[in-house]
Amino acid sequence: MIPRGHLIYRNAEENDQVTQNKPKKNDFTSFFEPESVAVIGSFKEGVFGGYVVVKSLLEAGFKGNIYPVNPGNYKEVLGLKVYPSPGHIPEKADLALVMINARNVASVIKTCAEAGIKSIVLVADGFAERDAEGARLQDEVVHLAKSLGVRIIGPNTAGIANAMNGLNPCPYDAGYYRFKKGTVSICSQTGMINPQAYAYGDLGYGISKICDFGNKCDLDECDFLEYLENDADTEVISVYVESVKNGKRFLEVCRRVAAKKPLMVLKLGATKEGARASASHTGSLAIDDEIFDSVCRQTGVLRLDKFTEMFEMPRFFASQPLPRGNRFGMVSYTGAVGVAALDEGARHGLVRAQLSNDTSRMLENMFPGLGHVPVDIGPMIPSVKDFSSVYTKILTAVIDDENVDSLFNVIWADAKGNNTKAYVEGYEALKENLRKPVVTWVYGPNITMTRDVAARLESLGFPVFAEPERCIKALGLAYRYASGKQNGAVL
Repeated sequence: MIPRGHLIYRNAEENDQVTQNKPKKNDFTSFFEPESVAVIGSFKEGVFGGYVVVKSLLEAGFKGNIYPVNPGNYKEVLGLKVYPSPGHIPEKADLALVMINARNVASVIKTCAEAGIKSIVLVADGFAERDAEGARLQDEVVHLAKSLGVRIIGPNTAGIANAMNGLNPCPYDAGYYRFKKGTVSICSQTGMINPQAYAYGDLGYGISKICDFGNKCDLDECDFLEYLENDADTEVISVYVESVKNGKRFLEVCRRVAAKKPLMVLKLGATKEGARASASHTGSLAIDDEIFDSVCRQTGVLRLDKFTEMFEMPRFFASQPLPRGNRFGMVSYTGAVGVAALDEGARHGLVRAQLSNDTSRMLENMFPGLGHVPVDIGPMIPSVKDFSSVYTKILTAVIDDENVDSLFNVIWADAKGNNTKAYVEGYEALKENLRKPVVTWVYGPNITMTRDVAARLESLGFPVFAEPERCIKALGLAYRYASGKQNGAVL
């Protein structure tokens, strides 16, 4: 049985009623910037549970107080005293993580409220995502929490994280605990964005906030988008949704947030089969795909198509300037990728740049055939003695051309790494006065070498994508966002 109230649109009267009944929003500082955290659950060592949460908070460098809570025989965990109930904690905790049986959640919420804890991350599952009885328990928890002024993330959530203060209360052991600090916040209706499911250390960019909404019995994507809208540490937002409770509010919030920061949204469940999977996943009804597409067009939201894009596309907006227009230049070792780039570019409103006469003449003097886009350097490589200086001249000439708004660069990582030095020097030169965006695809016969080159370029602040088409899509999304901002409207 699916709980009611998860359709993307209601009529105006119903939306007004929802707004009137919705509890006043608390300050979300207590969720992402708590000075103390209560961890309620089992502290048996393993790969999931309270023990893992305490370990993760300690290893991540959280400086606030941590209060393990369990009414059983635990005396301490990882050197911290265990308290029998929230009421025994010596201070009012700002936040509680609850990992207990679903049938006992209501009573724990009541004891938390009595202890002054009004913000709860409800990790526990067994609610609306499971069956009719779970939906009934979830309704009971929601009504109780509202009556007590308690706000809830979840249930059925893998939790939250804030890289800025070491808040990583991940209930699953990810094997790593600290994040590189950055400007990208990722929110989702699945725990697949949390540390145990994704190698954030391999992203090449830093993280600000992470939040899994879970079943969204109380707080939802609109609440968190509003929080991130004014979060100084968040400059780029990536979101995954399966359902939206209040379509009117979602549209209004997205329009406002997207006007300030790049907002990318992935919405799956477009097919009947996907919609059914969504219902069993979080107990919600999927959004009609055509309606969602319309919402994106109206609000300036940049729609993503694949789950991996949630993590890949933010790297562009976190590191590159926005393009002035839709003309992309290209330097490559192969003409075939150039054809693929042009096809993909057409899908995103991009066109091949026409180099100015001066640039074209200079490149032709370097080697016949270089004076047009794509600038195919493959044929000239065997005859070049000082590849580093030549390569840097080509890159800077193309990106500095007045007719070029962005650069798509294709790099061949040779098996012995002979050209790596030239690539690094070329990108160091680009970085000195970066006014236009650069995206890169690296290919070659040795996966270790391609990864090495990619890592070196990303360490310089340049996004490297796994496929050439994604390079072009990143430029296309950036062009759409930039042109919308320049025109004072969304596209």
